[in-house]
Amino acid sequence: MTRPTPIALVSAFALVTLVSASADADEVKVAVAANFTAAMKEIAARFEKATDHTAVTSFGSTGKLYTQIENGAPFAVFLAADQQRPKLLQDAGKASGRFTYATGKLVLYSADPDMVDVDGKVLAEGGFRHLAIANPKTAPYGAAAVEVLDHLGLAAKLAPSLVRGDSVAQTYQFVASGNAELGFVALAQVVLTPGGSRWEVPQSLYTPMRQDAVLLRNGAGQAAAAALMDYLKGRDAHAVMERFGYGVE
Repeated sequence: MTRPTPIALVSAFALVTLVSASADADEVKVAVAANFTAAMKEIAARFEKATDHTAVTSFGSTGKLYTQIENGAPFAVFLAADQQRPKLLQDAGKASGRFTYATGKLVLYSADPDMVDVDGKVLAEGGFRHLAIANPKTAPYGAAAVEVLDHLGLAAKLAPSLVRGDSVAQTYQFVASGNAELGFVALAQVVLTPGGSRWEVPQSLYTPMRQDAVLLRNGAGQAAAAALMDYLKGRDAHAVMERFGYGVE
């Protein structure tokens, strides 16, 4: 009887190990608020390297993603741009493990380097035709923008200039393309973008945008979903978030 060579034994062991690792690896379907797109793409790549699990992401406005979840979309984790909708899901018994993964920041941005001054006085002084905001009914960043305009006493004056995007991602596209001279977007969308001009809106002018994550009913018992929830609380994920301008706890 021929005995297996040491090389054959090592190869067989490596094959068993690889099959075992593949069996343990899984994918998690994640609904992600549009403002968190760039940060989540990087986090998802790091998460896969660290755990062998794959995060399959879908991006959109928090309101629309919430409606999809309510209508049975097969997401396992929900990363919202607010606290309200994750709380509604948890209170209804459709989610668990709610926590704040990041605090978002609002910025007035223009692709024109001379358009927005550092104090945001351009809003009162004018000189523009279109001001882009996200739909305040479905996008928390849009609701925050409305708060700012109300606080500054400019809501009525600027109402005819408003152009609404379905999400803060579309709102950014309006501004980046020049279809709107300026707009309220997430700091995370422009913090690493050279050029343009911006005013980081003081957080005293709008309700802090605490963004909550929840484990959805579809994710209960999923190793990949639990791993992602844990990963979002860790140093690696926090480092990415901070680089994109988010506050973390």
